[in-house]
Amino acid sequence: MGFDPTTLRRDDYGFFGPGSPSWKIWTSPTALIGFQRAVVLEHFEPYLAAAVADSQGIYSSPRARLDNTLAYFLLVAVGDGRTAIRASEHLMQVHAAMTGIEPISGRRYAANSPHTQLWIHVTGWHSVLKAYEIFGPGPLPPEQEDRYWAECVIAAELQTCKPEDVPRSRAQVRDYFEQMRPRLCSSERAEAGMHHLLWTPPGNGAGVTLAVGSRLLSLASVATLPKWMRTLGRFDRPGLVDVAVELPAKVAVWLSSRADGYGLRAAAPYIAPMTGRILEQHVRAGEPVTPATITPARARELYGARTTVVHDAG
Repeated sequence: MGFDPTTLRRDDYGFFGPGSPSWKIWTSPTALIGFQRAVVLEHFEPYLAAAVADSQGIYSSPRARLDNTLAYFLLVAVGDGRTAIRASEHLMQVHAAMTGIEPISGRRYAANSPHTQLWIHVTGWHSVLKAYEIFGPGPLPPEQEDRYWAECVIAAELQTCKPEDVPRSRAQVRDYFEQMRPRLCSSERAEAGMHHLLWTPPGNGAGVTLAVGSRLLSLASVATLPKWMRTLGRFDRPGLVDVAVELPAKVAVWLSSRADGYGLRAAAPYIAPMTGRILEQHVRAGEPVTPATITPARARELYGARTTVVHDAG
């Protein structure tokens, strides 16, 4: 992604700022659990599964692929407007080349399509909140949860999502998943991707830390997924495992937060080095030039490349 961590927050507080639920949840150690949940869940959307399978990134360079994706979400949550907009533009340019034929339907897919980007966005923001609720401090107060979903809508402006389609509350997120369920499926390639993400082999640069880390995280992330998804993806397990995992996972999260002082920094460098550098800079960053938040529209006006990216399937 070419991110320079020393520039994380030079101009402003970004889109959400200190005290925001987004800063709190995306920098919690539970975000690693939620992120693994999200990238596994994404494979149930056939067009996205085809894009991932055709690109082969999770197999050829698993550490870099996952690190770049998590780093993008984190930059949008805690970076200044300039950093977040430029990360968004870079990602859309990368995705622009990811087009092809989805083999189940025979229809063309495009990684930048609003439909696909919305699935990525909602599953990401919902999953990190779910993990925070189950393994972290617990549910947010109602006013904080309302603010979190409002911030989720703001973050969606950096992708190609249609604004009117972005859920604005937990109830709307639930409705979105119900609407999507008839369109979701599994396949040989989707199943291979999900299993690879849950139990990443150490080859192709993944290393022992990612291989071990993915397996430990999967103990918690699988517990957060509904039974029908686990059955469909062929990674279900007895419910007793879920019960047995919950307390140790909560203790591990608590210890990580206590020992490190700022959540994710303890584990991220071993699994996602760029993400670790972003978190380190987030903690160390002083007051920006303008100690206020900015809107994505204003940040794009000030810092965007003003290029047009084709983002829909033909």
